[in-house]
Amino acid sequence: MSLKPLTPQQRLARGLKYTAVGPVDVTRGVVGVGVDSAQATAAELRRRYRKGQLRRQLAVAQQTLVGELVAAQEAVSALPQTIQNARDGGRRRKRLLALGVGAGVLAVGAVTFSIVRRSMKPEPSPLPPSVEVTPKP
Repeated sequence: MSLKPLTPQQRLARGLKYTAVGPVDVTRGVVGVGVDSAQATAAELRRRYRKGQLRRQLAVAQQTLVGELVAAQEAVSALPQTIQNARDGGRRRKRLLALGVGAGVLAVGAVTFSIVRRSMKPEPSPLPPSVEVTPKP
């Protein structure tokens, strides 16, 4: 198969076509790279924000837990004196003491449960799942 030489009109048309298409392709490529870069930057910023938010939540939870543990330690250290006072004071004081200790234990348990539950939640991945979620039968 032999190639015929291009006529001047064909040569001119081909040159104009590639001259016009070239800058359009370059522009589209530059815009596409810019969009991809912006999306990657936004994803990284979201990840850093979530990580910082989790760090702040853990710090608050630790402070709360430390406060509750200090309160529980104070209650336990004051327990012998409280028991002695309750023995001297009668039944009503015993009930109040038991109620106070029970409320303290409940509060510490609730805070501990809240902290453990919050820390057990996995951080959602920004990536799509690598395995099909619904298997085919």
